[in-house]
Amino acid sequence: MTAISAALLAGLSLPLYAQDDDSDLEELRKKLESISVVEQKVMVPMRDGIRLATNIYRPKDIASGKTVDLPTVFWRTPYNFNKLRKFMLNAIIPMLESGYAIVIQNERGKFFSEGEWEILGFPRTDGYDSLTWIAQRDWSNGKVGTIGCSSSAEWQLALAAMDHPAHAAMVPQASGAGIGRVGDYYEQGNWYRGGVYQMLFGVWLYGVQNTQRPLLPTDLSHEDRVRLSKYFDLAPEMPEVDWPKALEHLPLVKMMREVEGPKGTYSELIQRFPNDPAWYEGGLYHDSEPWGVPALWMNSWYDVSIGPNLELFQHATENGADDDVRDNQFMVVAPVTHCAFTRAKEETIVGERNMGDARFDYRRMILDWFDLWLKGEKNGFGRNYPKVRYYTMGANEWKESKTWPPKRVEMETWLLGSGGKANSLFGDGVLVRESGERKRSKRRSTPTSGDKALATTGVSTANSDTFPYDPMNPVVSLGGGVCCTGDAVQPGSFDQREREARYDILVYTSEPLEETIEVTGPIEATLYVSSSAKDTDFSVKLIDVLPDGTAYNLDETIQRARYREGYDKQLMMAPGEVYELKVSPMSTSNTFEAGHRIRIEVSSSNFPRFARNLNTGGNNYDETEPVVAINTVHHSAEYPSYIKLPVIRR
Repeated sequence: MTAISAALLAGLSLPLYAQDDDSDLEELRKKLESISVVEQKVMVPMRDGIRLATNIYRPKDIASGKTVDLPTVFWRTPYNFNKLRKFMLNAIIPMLESGYAIVIQNERGKFFSEGEWEILGFPRTDGYDSLTWIAQRDWSNGKVGTIGCSSSAEWQLALAAMDHPAHAAMVPQASGAGIGRVGDYYEQGNWYRGGVYQMLFGVWLYGVQNTQRPLLPTDLSHEDRVRLSKYFDLAPEMPEVDWPKALEHLPLVKMMREVEGPKGTYSELIQRFPNDPAWYEGGLYHDSEPWGVPALWMNSWYDVSIGPNLELFQHATENGADDDVRDNQFMVVAPVTHCAFTRAKEETIVGERNMGDARFDYRRMILDWFDLWLKGEKNGFGRNYPKVRYYTMGANEWKESKTWPPKRVEMETWLLGSGGKANSLFGDGVLVRESGERKRSKRRSTPTSGDKALATTGVSTANSDTFPYDPMNPVVSLGGGVCCTGDAVQPGSFDQREREARYDILVYTSEPLEETIEVTGPIEATLYVSSSAKDTDFSVKLIDVLPDGTAYNLDETIQRARYREGYDKQLMMAPGEVYELKVSPMSTSNTFEAGHRIRIEVSSSNFPRFARNLNTGGNNYDETEPVVAINTVHHSAEYPSYIKLPVIRR
């Protein structure tokens, strides 16, 4: 892939940094020195007097000692940039050669920056002030574009709500942890999915919340600061942790202490419920706020944040500050894992599944985007690039659309059913398209002909399936859209049959498809459930089953039953009662070829991707004694559990 697209990796999770190939590293550093005017460890003042360590790179051939109008690309991060790694050098050099100034900054409280750190780095104050400072430089043309992936993208969202006059354009990638509440997603920075804590944050905070560090004197000269940065980078070397074991620790609130990790943020956030007012006081962006900046979104199917990112793209498209902002939201969705856009190859393997040739010229697209907004070039960006460019797995091809989801999508209802023994891959669970579905309006919200549809399968039908859920023996995560968990969970697509052999997973599989269908867009799931416990979780996974039986996961989700009527209330369950549970949505784009089967898994755990519900009805985070739950999924005519698939037919 191209060099500048490595900029998309800025701020990505620490495990991916370790994959950096250091070949040609010294040559790249020499080239950077030869083509740029560099100012290191410039201490940029914020409104409260705190100063943030900032590096500035300007093209030497046009900036050497002269006042010039340069467009600026701004990258800020909680990660260490004291010695630039290869991925960042590959980003900076082409942009410098294209006439851009590059500004890289550490968030408050990180490395050489002063102050106390907070997740997302105070975008509404520090981010805003930094844009003002850049725009006021004598070498600046007053237009700034922001770029970055993961942590370096997430802060951009709240900044976009501020609509700073210098913030001309943005390129956020994998920015879901910057989203608080948007549409049907109430994840509060990906901390939750369906009200269930996503355990990646314990691992991520262990490596990032390391803000206890030696502090340099505030009156230290700039020359001494630069000199000392060559000796010490203030980066702690964290002890290795056996994360698969560490994540099993109960109570959750003491997990960070158990691994002797940093104090503070984790223990505070783990005690917040999804509707805690504190989520609305920090740097998260919520859909009640304005949106003021044209954006080129970069997302991927096997990322922890894909659903909220797609929803936020749609929100910005519909609710931007003006026509110019609304009309200039563009998106690319790749078939890769978190921030791994440039790792696509001629044969792109994601987990175990071959996604085909998923390469794409991100470099050209990003440069064209910034040329349009930062240089004012009339380069026909809107004619040359579709509003949405997404990769359809299975067919293994890039597709284009003017909207998300594509207008050709029709929602089809598929009903869960069985003879009462859907437990495991070897059970009798079936997934059947609702009778006459293709003739109905896609506005239909509730199926009514489940009994007739199931009767056509020839399967002796029952009203429900029951399975045990023991929190001390949870279903172990295998792949999926996850990041940042160390060695606890590998993201991507894997054959799920080994997991599906478990009795505590309900497996519902369609007959082989007679025709090829594409499923592209948001996927809804509604379960009618009951439990012996006061509270429990229900997990759902969408699977593409090949003719040889290989079962590749596409997306997965989970829902805590106590939040079935909203995240502003907690309602316990009563034994014997049946409850409607609308599960947090999934998203994908996958072609199910003729002869393939569609499969849905239902269980009550997906650990350590998601924290275990201890089934007590208590806080979970401060508990150690679980309760075994006997959980039931109903699928009668009265209680028709189903999924709604966004289908495009050939």
